Amino acid sequence: MKDPQLLAIEQSVRAAVALRQGDAVALLAVLRLLESLHREIETGAFAAALPQTRRELYDLLLDIETQGGWPYIYRRSLESFLTYLRKTEANAGHDAPA
Repeated sequence: MKDPQLLAIEQSVRAAVALRQGDAVALLAVLRLLESLHREIETGAFAAALPQTRRELYDLLLDIETQGGWPYIYRRSLESFLTYLRKTEANAGHDAPA
């Protein structure tokens, strides 16, 4: 079962996304916030909580292996975004910008 506090955070993020549906700039702001929080947690509290003993390291690695790996926030490159736009325009029957 999920931690109730984490479940509340997930629901809050989903609600924020739903309110911004169709607004790329607003959704980008949500993604930037999530990325910033990820980086803050990873370099702060998580780094401070890293294992100090072999047993703690084993337990952490076991959790990573059984629970699905390392959390990662993918950052789409500008190049892949432009490629996506060109494909979208081509599929819509519009000419891509030169």
